[in-house]
Amino acid sequence: MKKLLILLFAALLCVLTACGNSSEEEAGASGGEGESELSGELEFYTSQPDVDAEQLVDAFNEKYPDVDVNIFRSGTEEVISKLNAESQAGSVVADVLLLADSVTFEGLKEADMLMEYNSPEAEAIPEEFVDADGTYTGTKVMATGIVINTDQVTEAPASWDVLASEEGSDQVVMPSPLYSGAAAYNLGIFTRSDGFGWDFYEGIKANNPMITEGNGAVIENVASGQKNYGMIVDYLVARAASDGSPVELIYPEEGVPVITEPIGITADTEEAEIAKAFVDFVLSEEGQALQAEIGYTPIREGVEAPDGLKSLDEIKTLSAPTDELYQNREADKGQFDELFSN
Repeated sequence: MKKLLILLFAALLCVLTACGNSSEEEAGASGGEGESELSGELEFYTSQPDVDAEQLVDAFNEKYPDVDVNIFRSGTEEVISKLNAESQAGSVVADVLLLADSVTFEGLKEADMLMEYNSPEAEAIPEEFVDADGTYTGTKVMATGIVINTDQVTEAPASWDVLASEEGSDQVVMPSPLYSGAAAYNLGIFTRSDGFGWDFYEGIKANNPMITEGNGAVIENVASGQKNYGMIVDYLVARAASDGSPVELIYPEEGVPVITEPIGITADTEEAEIAKAFVDFVLSEEGQALQAEIGYTPIREGVEAPDGLKSLDEIKTLSAPTDELYQNREADKGQFDELFSN
């Protein structure tokens, strides 16, 4: 009898164990720690327009509804100032950064403020837009061109020269590199490109331009007819034109600077898994399709540019070594400030 009881107990134990394993396998098959099970709080610092940043966060929250994403939005230079202040105070708040250009991220990398993360989604991003050390990856393609008011400009210009021409006198508006990361990048590119240099900016200065903090004010002034010509990132013009504004985007024949608005994770983040999920989403096919829907040229291969914008292979680009741009950025901004404040 005792032996029979032992055998029955052993059989029962096997059944229970099998059931337990089966339950674990089913849990694993259903995703275990699945997308929706991520929870916590993420601090997202960006230079994107508020509405665009909110759309990105809303789409991310459809996949991860239990993650609270707090957005801090300002011009790239102000975001970096805030980040540096936090670092000096010994408490970096930001988890994820999405800012204007690779030069900005090179500075952060040199200061050991970025975490290395090689997103699997980066395999579909052209290699030249992915940091070799894995600290940042481009998220879109944004060219800077000329916007014109089509009600007041009867012949579209083909060259950057129009900004320093007679017809451009008192009719030019441009963003300040002291506020806009894109403008700071453009300054470095133009002053190191054949046919431009500081003479290019001196010619614009002679036309008494309006200098605004960011690109948003540029499109406002040209669309309203207060100015005829503006130096601006491309997507804002395409967006305004689709809304019925009398504006047109020109890609000048000499070429255009291009920024990629990279994304990266701060080295001090305490929400690494959530931050990685956010980066993965932005770089994914779904995230890149959202960029196109918002109005940006996606950086991921295989995702088409929206109407009104050119894809990367259609653009003649102006460029300069990233290291050289980084090393000279502050000096360039100082020289610009001196030129345009006199």
